[in-house]
Amino acid sequence: MAEVPRGKAGDYVTVEIYDQLYHLSGQDPVHIRELAACVDAKMRAVAAQGRTADSLRVAVLAALNLADELAQATSADLRLGHARAANLRVMLDEVLDDERSKAR
Repeated sequence: MAEVPRGKAGDYVTVEIYDQLYHLSGQDPVHIRELAACVDAKMRAVAAQGRTADSLRVAVLAALNLADELAQATSADLRLGHARAANLRVMLDEVLDDERSKAR
């Protein structure tokens, strides 16, 4: 992916995604470049499967893949969060039971 780095945050960053240049702006140019690289890689992976040569279809399929990855990651984070909360609840119950026993 080719890129033209710029100066201050908020300036335009030029990135190349699937052989097209895009001039983007945002607070974090490094993050923008990383996102562009991710999109470029996903589009190239979809195109390498040889299902379509149409760049719009490649973009849509890449977007669906990225959305699926995000949904799975979010779901995994929620499951992990629920498991951790349950674990903490058990630990808290043990501490409270211990404190109640000492108070008697």
